[in-house]
Amino acid sequence: MKKKKLIREQVDASLSQFSSLYNTNIPRKGWIRAIRDALGMTARQLAERLGIAQQAVARIEKDEIDGSVTIKTMRRIAEQLDCQFVYGFVPKTSLKETIQTRAKQVAAKRLTEANQTMALEDQSLYAKENIQVLSEMIDDLVYTSPSNLWDKL
Repeated sequence: MKKKKLIREQVDASLSQFSSLYNTNIPRKGWIRAIRDALGMTARQLAERLGIAQQAVARIEKDEIDGSVTIKTMRRIAEQLDCQFVYGFVPKTSLKETIQTRAKQVAAKRLTEANQTMALEDQSLYAKENIQVLSEMIDDLVYTSPSNLWDKL
């Protein structure tokens, strides 16, 4: 359990430096075209640097906008534009918060199911007890991070 928590904290710390990129807008014509234009480089010149036809550069720029360009191609083009292609995920919140949110969803579903069974047996919990049980279930799920945490609800 401690190992999972430590790994999560280390990844969270590494990813936190990218949080400012979360709201970065992709240029309307894509990064390749934006950087190429900013450098004053024509499609023909980039094509020559890459050893491909000019039409291939136009196709690659279109593929980038469509989201179908490969990472390998982006790395190759970045190199010719004197750039470093960076690939990664920028979490919307921290990984810890994501796990806590999911744990709350799972715990709420489990508690609802348990309450339905208990109601049939006339053993329902009071609202205050429900809140306490829910909080304990969430804490337990966050701490243990069971393998079924991310199963479909």
